[in-house]
Amino acid sequence: MQRRTYLGLTLALMGGAAMAQGYPTKPIKLLVPFAPGGTTDIIARVIAEPLGRELGQTVIVENKGGGGGVIGALETARAAPDGYSLGIATVSSTATNPAINPKTPYNTLTDFTPIINIAATPNVLAINPKFSKPDHASFLATLKAGQGKYSYASSGTGGIQHMLMELYKSLTGTFITHIPYRGAGPALTDTVAGQVPIILDNLPSALPFIKDNRLLPIAVAAPQRLDVLPDVPTFKEVGLEPVNRMAFYGILGPKAMPKEVVDKLNAAVKKVLQDPAVRKRIEDTGSLVIGNSPEEFAAQIKNEFEVYKKVVQDQKLTLE
Repeated sequence: MQRRTYLGLTLALMGGAAMAQGYPTKPIKLLVPFAPGGTTDIIARVIAEPLGRELGQTVIVENKGGGGGVIGALETARAAPDGYSLGIATVSSTATNPAINPKTPYNTLTDFTPIINIAATPNVLAINPKFSKPDHASFLATLKAGQGKYSYASSGTGGIQHMLMELYKSLTGTFITHIPYRGAGPALTDTVAGQVPIILDNLPSALPFIKDNRLLPIAVAAPQRLDVLPDVPTFKEVGLEPVNRMAFYGILGPKAMPKEVVDKLNAAVKKVLQDPAVRKRIEDTGSLVIGNSPEEFAAQIKNEFEVYKKVVQDQKLTLE
């Protein structure tokens, strides 16, 4: 029995190695779980063409939005684990939405094979100029002096903007009413107009309004201060390191993908990310190039999910 088990394992390993040697032999689908035009879609398209050249097969980007990334992510989870159906993973599709929605039709930690984190985007806490002085101490003092009086806008319930702001609230002991919108665009529009005074948004979306002084930045979620906002502190600097969380854009596949195929994809993406032109196009979105290992990306997904699961529990959040 032991000999049969050993033989079976050996054949499986040999089969995986042989598959990786020939892989890929046909075009690869890279599914973006959001509509075209956003940062997720942009990064997928920046990486797709050079990745196809590196692998010797076309990488076709497809969009399938809905459910905060859940619908597209489910399609990737249900695909054959042969390396020809991959998906872009975001914090929304792998962490925040699954954390708040017990009916998410996949298990973030067991139904996917993480491959690589391509890039991460800082988030920024910003306010309408009429709200308070543009420093964190004044902002927090205003919130605490008017508990329950103020509100913040987000791209929708369960998204990273919503969940990151709820984490901020739990750490600062403040109460701010959540106003969910159907996307970041409308949320930004109303914050700029003063209908809602506060937003915590991806930097690329908010930056044009910040540059025009139509929004004032309070703090950024990033490893260090950003060149484009050198005077704005990180959340770590204001004593809120747990909020120093960025949005990420990685590649994953269905569970049980052969390790050899995963390693081949990981190496190919890393090589593409060494191209200065590719790096510049990614950095032009306001993102930071990452390019880590499958194991590191898996650990990152797990950590993000656990953090936001605790936020849901602590803040008693629901989809209602």
